[in-house]
Amino acid sequence: MPLYQMLCITKHYPEYKHIRELVRQSAMHIMKEGGVVRSINSWGTRTLPQRMKRQGPYVDVGDYWTLHFDTSPSTLRSLNGIMRRDPRVLRWTVLKLGDRVEDIARQGEQIIIGRSSVDDLID
Repeated sequence: MPLYQMLCITKHYPEYKHIRELVRQSAMHIMKEGGVVRSINSWGTRTLPQRMKRQGPYVDVGDYWTLHFDTSPSTLRSLNGIMRRDPRVLRWTVLKLGDRVEDIARQGEQIIIGRSSVDDLID
């Protein structure tokens, strides 16, 4: 199963129960389809870089959060459908980090090896 990272911007509500429910719904959808949720991170409430509008009035403030998960491509398509239909979601994007965890670990090792050789040249 490929490893993905989703960044989501949602409308800001005074109570976080709306955002918590959206995050829970997304994570449960992935897990019910046999995927694995690796981490959920909140970036907090931020001023948007520009006014955004989806299924309602323009908003200037949004809540940012990320979700790291492993899932099949068909589950990813259905998750995109959920995000598209939800009126709380302003924008989202999904990045494919790798096909396997081993691929990502190898990329990290190569970067570390490359950095240590550069450090040797500086000394």
